[in-house]
Amino acid sequence: MTGLVVCVVVLALATAFGLVRAVCDGRMRVRTTDGAVRLSAAELGGPLGARATLVQFSTVFCQPCRATRRVLLEVAGMVEGVAHVEVDAEARLELVRRLEVRRTPTVLVLDADGRVVRRATGQPRRADVIAAVGQAV
Repeated sequence: MTGLVVCVVVLALATAFGLVRAVCDGRMRVRTTDGAVRLSAAELGGPLGARATLVQFSTVFCQPCRATRRVLLEVAGMVEGVAHVEVDAEARLELVRRLEVRRTPTVLVLDADGRVVRRATGQPRRADVIAAVGQAV
């Protein structure tokens, strides 16, 4: 009987975790510490956009990173002055630690000055990226 109770509790916790993650994954949000962070082209290893920059932290074996890259390149192509910069998280560990990137893909939306405006952990939706770029511009 105890084994059955433990099994039911574990299944309930795993279901709750999965539901919370499904709701939060890929959502663009603002963290209170992000507004003070400013990034330069030298730190990112690529040029910043004139109006906004989409920064993607990814790793080689990350499958959602490939889909995220396509979405970000599409959005960057739709809006003039928006650049996409992809950062290899494994090669830039100091920057990853400084920005508190916990998993890949992580997307940062920067304004023209390089200040972090929005952040998404997981694969963001195209509409959310477009809305975040609109706020950055």
